[in-house]
Amino acid sequence: MITIKNVGKVFPTSQGQVKAVDAVNLEITEGEIFGVIGYSGAGKSTLIRMLNGLELPTEGTVTVANRVISKIRGSELRKARQEISMIFQHFNLLWSRTVSENIAFPLEIAGVNGSQRKKRVAELIKLVGLEGRENAYPSQLSGGQKQRVGIARALANNPKVLLCDEATSALDPQTTDSILELLVDINKRLGLTIVLITHEMHVIRKICHRVAVMESGKIVELGSVLDVFKHPQQPITKRFVQQVTEPEETRETIEHLLELFPQGKVVQLSFVGESTEQPLITNIIRDFDIIVNILQGKISHTQNGSYGTLFIHMDGLATEIQKAIDYIHSQHVGVEVISNG
Repeated sequence: MITIKNVGKVFPTSQGQVKAVDAVNLEITEGEIFGVIGYSGAGKSTLIRMLNGLELPTEGTVTVANRVISKIRGSELRKARQEISMIFQHFNLLWSRTVSENIAFPLEIAGVNGSQRKKRVAELIKLVGLEGRENAYPSQLSGGQKQRVGIARALANNPKVLLCDEATSALDPQTTDSILELLVDINKRLGLTIVLITHEMHVIRKICHRVAVMESGKIVELGSVLDVFKHPQQPITKRFVQQVTEPEETRETIEHLLELFPQGKVVQLSFVGESTEQPLITNIIRDFDIIVNILQGKISHTQNGSYGTLFIHMDGLATEIQKAIDYIHSQHVGVEVISNG
């Protein structure tokens, strides 16, 4: 569906040239929800804007739905954009138009007649859950409702690809989850290919099948979301994974416990699939002469399967602690010693 081949983008500035995207290669398959994550300045916004021709690559080619977007112009590009829709962080709605009129706008531009527009708008309002708000103006809507209008408008011309540019960054966590659930539903119902960029690993974990991690214009890590959670390779990827698996309160608890029990070990356990259901801690306490303190644990659900993390503090003789760690390894559970006493 999408092929990005040796793509680079250079912007001239008063201080010289800045390489925003550097030798990126990607293949995104039809029907996939693909995430690109990176901090500000990583090049992810520039990359996604090259998928619909809002930015042109300095080098390389961008192909979407068999069209070389990086080379077409004029009417051909406008036609291609009908198949590549986009939703934005700040909604970009027309404030003088109602919900229905905002959704109908791309249909008007495409020359769709009035009765067909009305029918299509009604379908989309139902799809995104805005029944009863058809005649409201954007100023009368919540942030989540505004983004639902943006999604409906983006779907008006039955696109093949939906680009999401930090689409949930302006929303609260609960509303973010509801929008992400809507995108998953749309992906399943319509078989729509979705590409989203974000700086929040929660968003990636919630809905994406695969993820590319960007830093300084380059893709530094690429894989299924579950694999990236299980085995993050790059320091930046580990920081993103920690957003979900090791929140700030956990780190504070670990530091406090190390002060109380400096002789022990803090260990992070990683569970995948069926291993999340075994009574591991019970077996450790029963079979080894050590004290176990549970710090924090959670199970994260990804599109590829479940991934659990558990932080524990083990105290006792070093030989017994090592026996317990060896046992954990034998149960196909990941073990990482966070700190040693």
